[in-house]
Order: sequence, then C-alpha cells, then structure tokens
Amino acid sequence: MLHFSAPPPLSLYIHLPWCEQKCPYCDFNSHALRAALPEQAYIDALLRDLELEAERAAGRTIETIFIGGGTPSLFSAAAINQLLTAAFKRLKIKADAEITLEANPGSVEQARFAGYRAAGINRLSIGIQSFDDACLHRLGRVHDREDALRAVTTARAAGFDNFNLDLMYGLPQQDLAGALTDLQQAIALAPSHISQYQLTLEPNTLFFAKPPALPDEDLIADMQQASQAALADAGYQHYEVSAYAQPDHESQHNLNYWRFGDYLALGAGAHGKITQAADGQIWRYAKRRHPRDFQAHAGQASCIAEMQRLTPSDLVLEFMMNALRLRDGFSLALCEAHTGLSWHHFQPGVAHAIELGWLEQDQDQIKPSPTGWLYLNELLQLFVADLTQPS
Repeated sequence: MLHFSAPPPLSLYIHLPWCEQKCPYCDFNSHALRAALPEQAYIDALLRDLELEAERAAGRTIETIFIGGGTPSLFSAAAINQLLTAAFKRLKIKADAEITLEANPGSVEQARFAGYRAAGINRLSIGIQSFDDACLHRLGRVHDREDALRAVTTARAAGFDNFNLDLMYGLPQQDLAGALTDLQQAIALAPSHISQYQLTLEPNTLFFAKPPALPDEDLIADMQQASQAALADAGYQHYEVSAYAQPDHESQHNLNYWRFGDYLALGAGAHGKITQAADGQIWRYAKRRHPRDFQAHAGQASCIAEMQRLTPSDLVLEFMMNALRLRDGFSLALCEAHTGLSWHHFQPGVAHAIELGWLEQDQDQIKPSPTGWLYLNELLQLFVADLTQPS
C-alpha cells in the first residue's frame, strides 16, 4: 500500500478530437472532419462525461484546465463557454486557474479568439510549427506564414498576454539557417512561452509509412544547440526539454504532469491519472478513443477503455520519465509525496546515475546534469527494474 499525507495537485484535460485535416506527422487521437462538426452532440457527451469525472474528483480543487486536440479552435466560443460554465458548476476550480486552449492560426479560428477570452480561456497555445510556407506545405499544414503572424496580433487584440507558440525543427529539407529564421521570427513576436520540438517519425502516421528525407543527426544537433542559445539570449528560460518561458510564465498545466500530479480525463481518448490517497492507490485510465464510440458511452462506466493500477515499478519509472524532463528536477519530498513510495525505491538508480555524472544532487534536490539531459533515454533505463512492494 502506498502512503500519502494528501493527494497531489489535480488538473483537468479536455479532448476535442477533430481537425480540418490530419497532418502526416501527427500520432495524436485526432480525426479529419468528413462532414459538419458535430459540435453540440459532442459538447453534450462531454457534459455527461463530466458527471463521472466530478465523482472521481471527490471535491478536490482543479488547479489548471487544458483543452487539447485535434483542433479545439474548430469549436465555437459559445460551445467552449457552455463547456467551461458546466465545469465551474460541477467542479471546484481554483479562482485563478490557468485555462489553456490549443488553437490553429487559420482565419476562421482567429475570429473566435475574443469569444474564447470572454468564455474564460486565459492562455492560448497556437500551433505555428514553422513560418516558412514551403515547410508548412511539406508538413501538410492548412495555414501559411501570414495566417501565423495575424494569429498573434489577433490573440493580443483579444486580451491574451499569456500564450505559447509551438515550433518544430528538423523538418524535411530544412537547413540550420531556416530553423533559426523560424525561431527568430517567433522570438520577435515575444510570446510568453515557446515550445520547440524535433520532428520525429511516429508509428501509425503517413510520414512513418512514407518517410520524407530529414536532416541528419549532426545537423539536427546543431539546430538544437543554436536554438537553445538564441532563446537564452532572448531571455527565455529552458525549464523543460522542449519548453522555454519568459520568467514566471511556465505552463502550469504541463508542470503538473511533469511533477507527477493528478489529472482528470474528459473526452474521446483522453487519459487521466488519479491518486486515491485513502486507499493507497494510483490509477491511470483512458476513455474510448473514437469520437462516435465515446459519444455512445459518455456518462456510463463503459466509457472507460483502460484502467490500470500502478505498481511500485511503474511509479518509479513514470515519475522519473516526467520529473527528469525538468531542468530543475525534483525534491526528495515531492517524489515521496506524489508517488506514495519511500525514497529507498529510487535511491539505487539515483546513486548509479550520480556516479555516471548523469544526475546531480544538492541537498534535497535531484536534477539531470547537462550530460544527463542529453541522454535522457539512457538515464531512464537505470530505473527499469523489478521492485519490492513499498513499506
């Protein structure tokens, strides 16, 4: 049995699964629209699903909300308002909770930004990916450079002073100059947060089945290092492997993931994690993946497609997979509080990593060394082991 003095912070994730078209690199649970968006039917299903999630929350306070997809900005401001209004009525939500909505830069979506702000969204995450029209075309994106620039202007005009721009590097036919030009354009727009990801070829995507020619590993490493330097020079703090923020503008929702907090799952294919402190258990669960399937079962126990109780071995690896993505790592106290395990379950792997120079310890704080951050997958292998039950 795990031991908790209190459960960790709790967030809410809401999944809106449709896109205008499926990008060839995307392995998320997203579905290209083949007909009219079933907006109200899906919102109604989410409201039924909300009833079960409210029971799971058991009166705990929701610290952050993230509405992801898919392309959530395909939904009208009225639909988002209906959803958030119901959430505030049914759940105990922190008064100043960070509430993020993912948005695409298309002109139709931009027209809704002011309505989203009025509905209670206080942070946007805008999927730019690149400012180069040729790169955008090769990525299968439906917007262009001008759409991206207008999206930032429109977001600010709508009252959003806290927003993220998503960028990718290592794109087909991209060189170092092109990657840095994209990044400098993003920096010039002065968003509060920038997420920069390397394009990877994921299974069950078109790019995996028909791989495009990508830059070689040395060039990708040059892109990464040059980007990190440029962002640091511009005052962005590299606080997570792929995330950079102006001071005090880290993504609070994602920090809760990386610190192994809890989160409720609302919507098709949404994943959740919940700590039952009184029972000494941590569970992961997922909703039915296909939107039609989800809508048919929403509000019923049968809407849960997967339910897994985490073992001590699971907890050690999963905690490290998340916490070691953070530059500042984690405290011993947070590790024990959020996993319910005593420190001796983690100590052998940590001691080995310190010997290898991959982890550093400063009193109560454990964090990856610069080398450990570069070899995170190898570092995590040190925590793959069969463990005894917690004492």
